[in-house]
Amino acid sequence: MRLVCYLTSGEAPEIVPAPVERGWMDRTPEGFAYRCLPLNIANAHGWMVLNPAAFVAEWNGGPGLDAVTIRPLATGAGSAPLVASSHFGAGVLTFNVNGLFRTEPGWDLFVTGPLNAPKDAIQPLTGIVETDWAPFTFTMNWKFTRKLAPVAFERGEPFCMFFPVTRGLVDGVEPEMRPLESDPDVEAAYAAWAESRRTFNAGLKVPGSDAQAEKWQKDYFRGSARSGEQAPDDHRTKLRPLPFARRD
Repeated sequence: MRLVCYLTSGEAPEIVPAPVERGWMDRTPEGFAYRCLPLNIANAHGWMVLNPAAFVAEWNGGPGLDAVTIRPLATGAGSAPLVASSHFGAGVLTFNVNGLFRTEPGWDLFVTGPLNAPKDAIQPLTGIVETDWAPFTFTMNWKFTRKLAPVAFERGEPFCMFFPVTRGLVDGVEPEMRPLESDPDVEAAYAAWAESRRTFNAGLKVPGSDAQAEKWQKDYFRGSARSGEQAPDDHRTKLRPLPFARRD
């Protein structure tokens, strides 16, 4: 599927494939957070827009536009312009993306902040944009969650993450609940996993055990289940989104 970003200003936004790494995950003991494959896949699930100019923003708790102040950390010749502003009020910090995105028919863009990257005192807001037809740009917005708490956005820090989603997919889903025993194969597979999990967790407490040597169960990474069931051929352990190519 083709995804195009049309430049709407002289400066092209800096868009990069989303990396799997997160600072807080790097700081977990032995990097254990990276053992969670669903977390890793989500981290790299799309592209990020990077902040061109460092600044500190603060909200005083009021509803007006002047309740949010933004102080650039670099000024003078050669400094990049700010793309952040107070545009909506109500403690919202707004970033201009400086691009008009266009997807193929039937595809939207899921637009949010960097996934699995918490930031103190401010929360990214999420939108889904019909980018297959709209001649409009979108902004990336963050909502302050605490007043009088300065929030810094560094130069090169991602402020927006996006990826395509099929329009109408959720509307077409038919969710239901069933007793586990209604599907004997699923019940047996779950029971085998649950027992192996209990055994493994107990082994982690035993010095010199196989579980301690293995450190964590890798069934999901390997695409295999204790019942012998295998993941489909498109099971993923990595995502490799391509960089945006420049076309004139």
